[in-house]
Amino acid sequence: MKIHFIGIGGIGMSAVAQFFLSENHEISGSDLAPSKVTDLLISKGAKIFFEHDANNLPDDAGLVVYTTAVDPKNPELKKATGLNIQTISYAEALGVISEGKFTIAVAGTHGKTTTTAMIAKIMFDAGLDPTVIAGSIMTDFGSNFVLGKSQYFLVEACEYRRTFLNLEPNILVITNIEEDHLDYYKDLKDIQSAFLQLAKKLKKEDFLICNIEHPNLEPIIGNKKIECNIIDYHSLVSAEPSLKVPGEHNKENAKAALAVSAVFEVDEKKAVKSLEEFRGTWRRMERRGETKKGAVLFDDYAHHPSEIKASLSSLFGMFPDKKIVIAFQPHLYSRTKSFLKEFGESFQGVEEVITAPIYAAREEDDGTISHKILAEEIKKTGIQAEARNSFEEIAEYIRENFDSDYIVVTMGAGDIYKVGEIVLKN
Repeated sequence: MKIHFIGIGGIGMSAVAQFFLSENHEISGSDLAPSKVTDLLISKGAKIFFEHDANNLPDDAGLVVYTTAVDPKNPELKKATGLNIQTISYAEALGVISEGKFTIAVAGTHGKTTTTAMIAKIMFDAGLDPTVIAGSIMTDFGSNFVLGKSQYFLVEACEYRRTFLNLEPNILVITNIEEDHLDYYKDLKDIQSAFLQLAKKLKKEDFLICNIEHPNLEPIIGNKKIECNIIDYHSLVSAEPSLKVPGEHNKENAKAALAVSAVFEVDEKKAVKSLEEFRGTWRRMERRGETKKGAVLFDDYAHHPSEIKASLSSLFGMFPDKKIVIAFQPHLYSRTKSFLKEFGESFQGVEEVITAPIYAAREEDDGTISHKILAEEIKKTGIQAEARNSFEEIAEYIRENFDSDYIVVTMGAGDIYKVGEIVLKN
């Protein structure tokens, strides 16, 4: 079958495209710009266009898969509708892949990607051979997708727009629940209702793995309609792996991964060894290199106030004698506006914050929020902050002002990592 992907460069979309490539389908797709993942897809045989145009879509395509970020007026989507070609969302495609498989779904506001990659490492080392779709490139596999030969499907399950309800999990990991995606959800209670819907899909013989002391999980694990086995990874797991990836949050992720390995009766010593060898994922506190003046450059995906604080805690522990500078790109106008005060308070302890223009993704600018407003909010807490209007401007500022006394981190869920590429060029 010919399958066309609209927004094929998305980290989840590219993984689904790789799955269908492995099934010998003919894959094409479109996105706005080349990236690490589009390069990977092209190397595997996909044909990719870097613009959205109706001519990109083959007239004889059998299926179109689209990302939720795609505008309903997208010319390729409109053409598919006009030709009566079946169209499904990325989340629905995940549901198709999971049909008939034993599904391990990793959900939560934070930590999904790292926990998924940790579980993948343990399962492969134990010979369980799962098919894996993760929300970033897993360093140990060199991809965000791994094709397994067993009945197991390990997948990162996103809560946005309740898309994870397309899955039918046998094991559900919930790392945590916090307020996020408030452009869709009304409040925390609404978010909890989505996780409860997902947990209700678990049967009596299935497993829900979580920290039962997390206060925001109480409406889920305390619900009488939850019939599955509930595993508290804090009480189940006593081992403390010596991780290469830093941070208390990653110790929590590792405990959740060990709890999954216990369900599969993997020898605990072997599982711990796998975690101690675990090398992390792309854009999760990833060391990028050094500037000419000797500043060490890192890149991190943190884009929520809680994630920023967790990443900074790791940095302070790793580099107690260094000054920390953050080049931060807010992700989504709605998130920046909803958590403006919280973002402003997230950078305590750093030397300086440089804000980049907001990464819009699926949203339009209504003029009520900006990276300049965020910089002013950060200044209120006593942290030096200034807004810069382009990646080139930020890169030049980093090159000129920071030496070996500094750790500089590009941070955010958009394309802020490109600043590091500009800094390190030549």
